[in-house]
Amino acid sequence: MKTMIANLSRRWLHGGLALLLVVAGVAGFVILTKSRAPLVAKPPRDHRPLVRAVAAEVSPLAVVVHGEGTVRPLYESTLASEVAGRVVKVSPALVNGGSFAQGEVLLVVDQADYRLAVTTAKAEVHDADTKLQLAQAEAVVAREEWRRLGRTGDPPDLVAKGPQLEVAQARLASAKANLARAELNLERTEIRAPFAGRVSAKAADLGQYLKAGDKVATVYATQAVEIVTPLEDADLAWLKVPGLTSADGQGSPAEVATEFAGRQMTWKGRVVRAEGKVDERTRLVPVVVRVENPYTTRPPLAVGTYVRVSLRGKELPEATLLPRAALRADDQVWVVDDQGRISFRKVRVARIQEEKVLISDGLAPGDRVVTTQLKAVTEGMLVRLEGSEEGPRPALDQDRRPAEEKAS
Repeated sequence: MKTMIANLSRRWLHGGLALLLVVAGVAGFVILTKSRAPLVAKPPRDHRPLVRAVAAEVSPLAVVVHGEGTVRPLYESTLASEVAGRVVKVSPALVNGGSFAQGEVLLVVDQADYRLAVTTAKAEVHDADTKLQLAQAEAVVAREEWRRLGRTGDPPDLVAKGPQLEVAQARLASAKANLARAELNLERTEIRAPFAGRVSAKAADLGQYLKAGDKVATVYATQAVEIVTPLEDADLAWLKVPGLTSADGQGSPAEVATEFAGRQMTWKGRVVRAEGKVDERTRLVPVVVRVENPYTTRPPLAVGTYVRVSLRGKELPEATLLPRAALRADDQVWVVDDQGRISFRKVRVARIQEEKVLISDGLAPGDRVVTTQLKAVTEGMLVRLEGSEEGPRPALDQDRRPAEEKAS
């Protein structure tokens, strides 16, 4: 009897627990259902590729050819002594890097012997002149004696002292030549600057004995410098190079730039000629750019500086400058219309320069040209433009710099 009561109590306990679990589950479901946020419908995902575009700006643009080179002097000379002697005076400008004016005395050789030579030559001239005057007087006397003797006609040269007169004239001419040579040697004891410039290498100093022909210094002119810029022959089609691509007149303008002494410096120059021959190894044409008065700025355009050269060539009346990434195969670009559709456009490429491409025909002002690279593109494909919330009307990445600045 006790066993049956225990079994019945156990069954009621198990049943109560199961009912309690069912009630708890139903209550939890009701609570979760009431607390769940309502479902919101999401718009369909836009699978159109995102691209970047630039707006085409059609305007007159000059073709700019870029090059580089090293600055070299317009004139460079080696000064040497033309007379022998000991150096007795040296100008403060005669140091490496020293600057001087045209005609300035840079070095003086001892002049004592040369002054004596001038004095001696002057005495010889005076002596020869006196002898010539004496010979002329004797010739006059001889002619008078000839007439006093009643003889007609001119007397013979020997009687008229003709040979003696010629000898006296020759001696005077020789003495004058010796005097001119002595004065010239005295003048040559002062070594003067042939132009305004600077000293690149000094070779003589105070107290040094110089022989005729000994080197004194190497100097170069500062009135102008030149930069030899090797260019491809295709680049010359856009430039005016006197004597090469144009018969005469001024060459194409140029801008020379470099970073020197922590500053970005630029100078204006011009193409003046091409050198004598094409480089046989590289097949490049050496074009010479000249810059006037390079040492008037601080810092100056110093000889030996490595520089970048921008040559302004012919101007295209209607052209567009685009990033190099905008140009596709077969000289095509991708243009996006107002509906976001891509169309293939054939263009005429005037020139490709580093990261820019110059288009001379095929684009209209405001055309949106894609610069993004896509793996698969078809005519009429829909795209989204970067920076546009709706897609078809993008905020274009426009380059609004002046045309000349963009071309450079």
